[in-house]
Amino acid sequence: MRESETLDVDQLRADVVNLAYAHGRMVGTPGHVQAREYILGRIQQVALDPYAHGAYEFAYPAGEIKLTNVLARLPGVRRSLPPILIAAHYDTCGPLPGADDNASAIAIALDMVAPLRERQLHRDVIFAFFDAEEPPHFLKPTMGSTYYYQNQRDEPIHCAVVLDLLGHDVPIPEYEDMLYVMGMESDADFAGVIEDTPLPDKLRVAAVPNRYIGDMSDHHVFRTHGRPYLFFSCGQWEHYHLPTDTPEKLNYAKMRRISEYLVDVVAAVSSEPLIGPFEGYDSTPHELGLMKKHAGALAAQLGLMLESQSDLQRFVETLVMRYGLLTDR
Repeated sequence: MRESETLDVDQLRADVVNLAYAHGRMVGTPGHVQAREYILGRIQQVALDPYAHGAYEFAYPAGEIKLTNVLARLPGVRRSLPPILIAAHYDTCGPLPGADDNASAIAIALDMVAPLRERQLHRDVIFAFFDAEEPPHFLKPTMGSTYYYQNQRDEPIHCAVVLDLLGHDVPIPEYEDMLYVMGMESDADFAGVIEDTPLPDKLRVAAVPNRYIGDMSDHHVFRTHGRPYLFFSCGQWEHYHLPTDTPEKLNYAKMRRISEYLVDVVAAVSSEPLIGPFEGYDSTPHELGLMKKHAGALAAQLGLMLESQSDLQRFVETLVMRYGLLTDR
């Protein structure tokens, strides 16, 4: 663990509390503007550079509503290399607090800035706080990540690391510390990254092929354009898209561990060539290996094997049906 863990947890909690308004952050509302202003203040506090043209705010129209992606940059040593992008959306699905969805991921992204700066990565890291991830913009041209990729992007992206729903305990008894990653199949080099990156105590990682679940979040546009991506989430839970998604229900110690782990993942990804093939190799052995390591006992408890691709799919489908995990919206 990094030093000053208590202070880091306090800042994680403060960021969530300061974003989880009872009236929500739905696009076109005062809470939406308030959230954007808070994020702008925090990215300047942690001394991130403007993304491009001296600006952090990149507005675009969606009918009569103005939407805004908030983009910032952490310079790397070799500025000509394609950057890594870390993404977390900031809108909510209606007038809801959205503590887990998605203030938790925003807080973790901000927490990653200082340790990534200390690493002095070769590549720039773009911190993207995307607008309009939730319906009615979800998977539409006005979705913040889609609009960014097609209209606001200044350079090719080496890899997108997308964060969503990262604040809660997974609702499986004895597996509350689980973290899910999708997208390992998007580049063969990710197998080594996910398998070799050390995990903090009390954190386990399970890899799930994206095709079993669907494009749940802002990784959609990177996947459909053939770019390497990793999507990290704790999945859905009982407070998903409800007024009860409030700050006191989150596990800030788990968020702290996820932040530490993701810093190591981003540092590892920065050194990988990621030259493909994109979704052109069989990642099943690696996903099975991780699932056996971290959830093999659960599979056995459910009377399921983990020896083949069909076994893995059956296990994931069983978890979705029994616990409501990782379901598409």
